[in-house]
Formats: sequence, C-alpha cells, structure tokens
Amino acid sequence: MDHARRAVLRHGMQRVLGWAVWSLPRPLLALWSLVVVGYLTWIVARAADFHFRVTDVALFAALVGCGAFSVEMSRRASEPTGVVKDVYAVWELPIVFLLPGIYALIVPAIRLTLTQWRVRRAPVYKRVYTAAAIGIAYGLARLVFMAVLPVGCQPRAYLWSHTSMWLVAAGCGALAQWAVNQGLILTAFKLENPAASIRNELLARETLHNDATELCAALLVAVGMTISDLTLIVALPLTTLLQRSFRHAQLLNEARADAKTGLLNAATWEREAAAEVARAIRTSSPLAVALLDLDRFKQINDTHGHLLGDEVLRQIASTMTGVLREYDLAGRFGGEEFVMLLPQTRAPDAFKIAERVREHIAMLPIGAPGGERIPVTVSIGVAALDAGSSRQLAELLAAADAALYRAKASGRDQVQMISTSRGLSAVRPADDPDPGLGPWRGGLRPGGGVLGGDGDLDDASILADAALIAAEHIREIQLPAVVDADVDGKASTASTSALVV
Repeated sequence: MDHARRAVLRHGMQRVLGWAVWSLPRPLLALWSLVVVGYLTWIVARAADFHFRVTDVALFAALVGCGAFSVEMSRRASEPTGVVKDVYAVWELPIVFLLPGIYALIVPAIRLTLTQWRVRRAPVYKRVYTAAAIGIAYGLARLVFMAVLPVGCQPRAYLWSHTSMWLVAAGCGALAQWAVNQGLILTAFKLENPAASIRNELLARETLHNDATELCAALLVAVGMTISDLTLIVALPLTTLLQRSFRHAQLLNEARADAKTGLLNAATWEREAAAEVARAIRTSSPLAVALLDLDRFKQINDTHGHLLGDEVLRQIASTMTGVLREYDLAGRFGGEEFVMLLPQTRAPDAFKIAERVREHIAMLPIGAPGGERIPVTVSIGVAALDAGSSRQLAELLAAADAALYRAKASGRDQVQMISTSRGLSAVRPADDPDPGLGPWRGGLRPGGGVLGGDGDLDDASILADAALIAAEHIREIQLPAVVDADVDGKASTASTSALVV
C-alpha cells in the first residue's frame, strides 16, 4: 500500500512539474503566483463569514445565467486570441454592488471555467490568472463601494433613499475595478510581450470608450435590479447588442491587420498611406516611404523551417513597431517585404529612421533550436517627398522599390534613398568590398553625389530610373477611394547618427 501511495504521489508530482506555468519568465511567474495566492486567500477569508440566503443565491444565479448566455453568444463567433474585450461586467458588477463580497470573488472563476469548456481551450494558467485578476478587482471595487457608503447601511435599501450618493459610490467602485483589472492585466501582458504596445492593445480611444459604455450599462442594470428582477429581460437584448458591437469593432481591427505580424495589411496600409500623401501634398509637408526586404529569407526557411521563418517575421514587425514613432504607418506587403510611411519627415530624418530600423533588426537575438544564432539583415529603400513636391503614392512606392533594388544589388544590409530632388545615397555594410574608399561613416560616397550614378540627377531622371527598375518588382494594386482626412503631424525625432543626404 505504501509503495502504491508513493507511486501515485511521484506520478502526481511529475504532472505538476510539467505544468506550462513553470516555463514562464521569473518576473511573470512571480506575478502569477502572487495574484493567484492572494485571490485564493481572499476567497477563504470571505467564506468564513458567509451567510446563506435564498434571495441572494437566486439573484446570483440569475445574473450568472445572463453571463452564461453572453458566453454562448461569443461561442458562435469564437473567442479572439490575445487581449479580449467583452461585456461580462454588465452582469458581474451588479453582483459586486448588490450581494455579499464572496459572490463577487467567485463569479469570474465560474464564467472563465464555462468559457474554457464551451468556447476555446486556452492555457489553463492564463485562465487562472485572468480569473484571479478580475476577482481581486471585484473585491477591491466592493471595498471602495462600501467605504463611500455610510457604515452599516444595506446597499439595496440605501439606493431608494439616497440614489445620488449610491450612484457616486457605485461609480467609484466601478472605476476602482477597471483600474485594478487593467493594471494587473497590463503588467502581465507587458511581461509576456515586452515589445508590445500597451497603448494600442488596451488604452486606445475606442477601447476606453467601450469600457466606459460597459461600466455605465452595469450601473443601469444594478439600479434596475433593485426595482424589479424583470429588468434582466429588458437588459439582456441590449447587452447582446452591445456585445455584438464590440465584436464588430474587433473584427474591423482584425480585418485591418496582417494575421502573422500584427502590422497593417497591404490594403489598409495603402488606403491610409494614400490619404497621408494627399494631406502632405495639400499642406506642403515632407514625407517619406520606405520598403524593407529581408536578405536571404528563403535560405532561413529552407535551413531552419517555416516556423522559425514566421518567428523572424514577427520579431521584425515588433522591432519596427518599437523603433517607429506613434504616427508612422508600418505594414506588411506580403512574404518578407514590409513597408513604412513616415509623415512630417524630411529626407535626412527618413534616412536616419530607416538606418535605425536596419541596425535594430541586425541585432535581433534570434536563435535556431540548437542554440545557433541566426543572422538576420534587411535592405531598405527610401523615397522622400520633399515639402512642396507633388507625387502620387504609386510613384513613391516605385522610387522606394528602385532604391531597394539598388540596395540589394550593392551587397544587401544597407539603406538607399531617392529624394525628389537629391538622387540616391546609401549606407554600406561594414564589410565593404571596396576598402579603397576608406572607412564608411554613412551618407554619400566620398567624392560622389549619387551612389551608382555620375552626379546629381534631376527630378525627371530619378523617377524615370525608378519606374524602369521597379516595373518588374512592384505589384499593381488597385487603390481604394481615398478619404481625405487630416492627420496630426509632429516634427521628426530621429536621433541616430548619419550624414545628411
């Protein structure tokens, strides 16, 4: 018997040690442990003074049932990966305000268990952390709510005599819940994805507007439930409509993005870039377009496999997002080709930004399964639209493609640029095949105005040269109708060192 017990214990310990949570980075694992242990401890503490009431259980069951209906609604459209925005707080915040605190603590665990079972099987440790984070946020919201109300009052009875004060207390509790939940989720998200943009994921204007709408709807449901339980019959279709509107916004965002890298897809990038070029021409503002292409990407795929090649693409996209400014547009044109639009950027600054992107990508610590570091380099072609010039997006893309073609032909791992008035310039890699020119510092070749040319090129010859070179390399893409919209522009903040072109 003892032998069998030890065998079972050993087998169970092996399964525990095999949990995916132990593979998390130490800071993330420490956060996960702290939040989960704190959550479970709080539940045990609240359970000690729990008093069973049929009316409380009935109200709790009704609100949980509405939340389960919302889960089933999301099952039809499936649950998106990454950070998920939903409307479950519409049903769960009334539990915080109308029922004892133990109910608020356990409701996210019930809902996420149902989601794991009925919608999508995510890593269990992620579900556990999410339930703990939401439960702690609800528990703190309950504490704030009760702290604002007079000591010893019954929340449901107090609403009838002091409606305004009750709403203020509930509003403070809802804001506390949002702040704590966002803080815990943002911290874990950033630790897991250091290069990700928190602003784009959780603090975008549309996301904040949706959160505010969800909190307001939750307060209305809470108030309505004190009047009549039939409020749920009225609130359910309205909340379903709100949920569908949230999912519609998520689908629109997914339709704009490239699935593999998260950057703008080709169609969206061209639509927004065309509007930006039109604005730059109208306001006589400078602007630049850059095409980025991975060097010898096929060799990486053939040697190390397509899964590693996909990881390289994601790392490059993440690097571009981290290096570029907030108002720049980065997209993926397909395959290993990326594109950038740099508003309010003069030719020298565009050159510096492109060079900074190239340098950061060259330093990416991408390793093969065997531990071998995989060198990843890119070639970049830049086309600058000088202030006061008038060019179409297709012309700028053709010029950038011509500069990219020359960067490839000149040895790869470098930046070349075409300006509407300055011609071509380049940065050569450190292993320059022509050492007779001396140490390379960036910018123009010593003694020459244009790399690969005989002197300064006029506007017409540059564009003609670009069109000839790009004819076989750039795709013909029909541009959708352009909606002319102003985009806030700011002065370039490029700080990398390179000689002015």
